[in-house]
Amino acid sequence: MSKEYIQIAFDFENQEQFEMLVAQLSVLGFDGFNEEEASQGINDGVKMSNSLGKGAGHCKTFILNTEFEANLLNNELDIIFKQHNIKYSKSIIKEENWNALWESNFEPVRVANFVGIRASFHPHFEPKVAFEIEITPKMSFGTGHHATTFTVIELMESMDFKGKSVYDFGTGTGILGILAEKLGAASVLAVDNDDWCIENSIENIENNDCGLVRIEKVKSAYQNKKFDIILANVNRHIIEANMLELTQLAKPSSTLVLSGLLIEDQVDMIALATENGWKFQKSRPLNGWISLLFNI
Repeated sequence: MSKEYIQIAFDFENQEQFEMLVAQLSVLGFDGFNEEEASQGINDGVKMSNSLGKGAGHCKTFILNTEFEANLLNNELDIIFKQHNIKYSKSIIKEENWNALWESNFEPVRVANFVGIRASFHPHFEPKVAFEIEITPKMSFGTGHHATTFTVIELMESMDFKGKSVYDFGTGTGILGILAEKLGAASVLAVDNDDWCIENSIENIENNDCGLVRIEKVKSAYQNKKFDIILANVNRHIIEANMLELTQLAKPSSTLVLSGLLIEDQVDMIALATENGWKFQKSRPLNGWISLLFNI
């Protein structure tokens, strides 16, 4: 019998509110939080209000329909969203309908002439790009549509990956790990704490004929080895909680990229990284978000 998923969609006002909602909904068993920028958010077929500020956005999250009694789940959801004074919508998605759902909403992404991100049903990019990546996003984060992933890719164009070991912390769809291999990395360890992300990233790695990207499910950034390049496209609070461990993973000449950050986080995050021995090199802002590059 085909599985059914309950989809909850909501608009959030800022990243702090979003992260609180993710924490609360995770306790209920929701997973696969798909975050979109405010300009992309769709709720009941209508684009979100332009009155939402920086860091605002739209999210869809999912849970298997069999995991909760409907009344209990509805009561819990009502309590959570009333606390934040925001509305949510609920719908049922059958597993076999999932591909049709994302296919109808997934548009190719082009990062200048450097990277083109498309699904299997899209034609190849014209004019051509240096690297094409085929992504089946499903319920995972990381398609290049969001400014955080887009700006990390922009920073990666100027980095030297040839022969390097790479740690992709919070891999989502696996897109950054896939690109790292295409750029010549000798090895890539891509990790996440989300089962759907692990499953999805494995599929995307296979579809892109990548043989050097290894996937692991983790609870923190800790690893018992060191890396030349560390990519952390997550969010401020996860970076703050894992900065010491991320630093411990660095070799004497490592490079670190931090993303999932609002522009107003820049000063604090540079200070945090500097305290841990990193030297700020440059930033890449876009649409109220920013990615930061450091060396040690």
